[in-house]
Amino acid sequence: MNHGGAKAQSIDGEWLVLVGNPNVGKSVIFGALTGRYATVSNYPGTTVEVSRGTARIGGKKQGIIDSPGVNSLVPMSEDEKVTRDILLNENVGSVLQVMDSKNLRRSLLITLQLVEMGLPITLALNMYDEAGERGISVDIESLSKTLGLNVVPTIATQRWNLDKLSDAFHHRSKPNSVIKYPEFIEDGIRRIEALLPSARISARSIAIMLLSGDPTLSGWVEKNIPGKAADIEDIRSGVQTRFKEPVGYIINRVRLKTVDAIVSDVVSQEKLGKSKLSTVIGSLSMHPVWGVPILLAVLFLMYEFVGVLGAGVSVDFFETTIFEGFVNPWAERVVGYVFPSGLIHDLIVGQYGIVTMAFTYAIAIILPIVGFFFIFFSFLEDSGYLPRLAVMVDRIFKLMGLNGKAVLPMVLGLGCDTMATMTTRILETKKERIIVTLLLALGVPCSAQLGVILGMLGAVSLSATLWWAGVVIGVMFIVGLLASKVLPGEASDFILEIPPMRMPQISNIVLKTLVRVEWYLKEAVPLFILGTLFLFTLDKTHALKYLEAAGSPIIVNFLNLPVESTQAFIVGFLRRDYGAAGLFALQKNGLLTPVQTVVSLVTMTLFVPCIANLLMMIKERGLKAALLMTLFIFPFAVLVGGVLNFIFKILSITL
Repeated sequence: MNHGGAKAQSIDGEWLVLVGNPNVGKSVIFGALTGRYATVSNYPGTTVEVSRGTARIGGKKQGIIDSPGVNSLVPMSEDEKVTRDILLNENVGSVLQVMDSKNLRRSLLITLQLVEMGLPITLALNMYDEAGERGISVDIESLSKTLGLNVVPTIATQRWNLDKLSDAFHHRSKPNSVIKYPEFIEDGIRRIEALLPSARISARSIAIMLLSGDPTLSGWVEKNIPGKAADIEDIRSGVQTRFKEPVGYIINRVRLKTVDAIVSDVVSQEKLGKSKLSTVIGSLSMHPVWGVPILLAVLFLMYEFVGVLGAGVSVDFFETTIFEGFVNPWAERVVGYVFPSGLIHDLIVGQYGIVTMAFTYAIAIILPIVGFFFIFFSFLEDSGYLPRLAVMVDRIFKLMGLNGKAVLPMVLGLGCDTMATMTTRILETKKERIIVTLLLALGVPCSAQLGVILGMLGAVSLSATLWWAGVVIGVMFIVGLLASKVLPGEASDFILEIPPMRMPQISNIVLKTLVRVEWYLKEAVPLFILGTLFLFTLDKTHALKYLEAAGSPIIVNFLNLPVESTQAFIVGFLRRDYGAAGLFALQKNGLLTPVQTVVSLVTMTLFVPCIANLLMMIKERGLKAALLMTLFIFPFAVLVGGVLNFIFKILSITL
């Protein structure tokens, strides 16, 4: 299966739609089918993002839609409504349902609803290796025969069997209908079917949704069968009088009973021994007591790997040997030959030059650090540790009106706060989403910034690292606790599937790291150049001196930092890692003492979010909420830094 062109297209306007529960590998398969050629945009009238791409299947271009992850096609959330609307309104040629082999019961509930829609379906039985590790065996032939569908076992992360999924579009046989509801419900379905026009999905499936009392279909009814809403409600009410329980509940119960019967026939599980080392480590990592030393060990390894090896050894090599030894002198000679002096010379290789500052910061300082961080983070992702961390911190997060699931966006924030802000959608309540968005903007450093921070702290002492981490975590906890008291609403229940602990595959870690490094280069380097041009302009117009003078009472007197650090905070809004890189350069030049290093890093960590994160906050939480958060964070970060400086001075702490 080869990748297609840069724009999503479909054969004769028909789409292949990927459907599945959250976290079943659907997006991995979408990426494998479409390669790099995918577009992401909001589904019309919603804030939910939908990916569209193009693959080449059987020598022809095929448009593919990656629908949002759902647990049901009777919508209970905006994500579920978007997926249902894609199937209802788009020109769907075929559906590829991605299933979790470890949890077939959950996936089959969607399968039965897709079968009722009468769409051609192929099932990708994903995570097949993980099911085997748990002793779960699926009789693929029996499952295929029962449903009348083509079933393909896959391991998306290893791209195993993905080449066999091309049948997902060409397989046109109708699936077997395996559900029969109580007679009064079947009669109601037939009567509503008679009122419905021809649609892209079966009239039976729409009738079942309407009989279930699905309010999200009211707009579709008014548009397609105006004046019939009252007739449909009369039929639904008449059926409801025959049952004590809601009709929608009875329909779902029949589906679950059917699913359980299928699972009983096709799934068997071998009892695995509990003596495996991975099982022991997995259990201990969730323990409220023993999980703490495991977490500390993980953090120590990250400190050594990213802070010492990445920000120390690697940065020294790139900055000193590569850039100072070769790149910058070569660039200065070449530019000096054409432009011996003047504005263009300074713009390229001056103090605020594109090569000598933007490229040096982005490539020599930040890139090695984020590369090492991406390797470590990919290892944590693939090992299965992160969901266990969520379980361990659940009790602490409950004090902030959150639950353990909130740790997942925060951990993702260590990669990129902008993307993590978008993933707050996994949280159930508006209150939880606001609190986590605030905490991400306030105190969760992105990968590049964290790498620089660890590098600077690694050059000082372990006590400096503990002071920085203690202050930032303590401040985040206090702010989260106070926010939970001020904001209305309750925390949701904590339900999270725990994958098995496993040794990550080197090939997957390398692939993830390369993809993330490519993303960093595409996003960060242009902003570094823009930030350097901004500083260059401020310097040439002498505005930088005025800003340094204006910021002197706060930077020099209150925070006790050198006046040169002002520019680091100025460009920190463009990208916080750029600001951190500025502090890194000051430290390497001996302009920051250990105490000043900790104070500056605490202030920078708690500083206003970068402009990209601010735009995402506006998109997700609204303009008013985003501006209120930013107006709170800026003075609060400076206040915390000043108080910390005062504590160091009063207690005569030298670090």
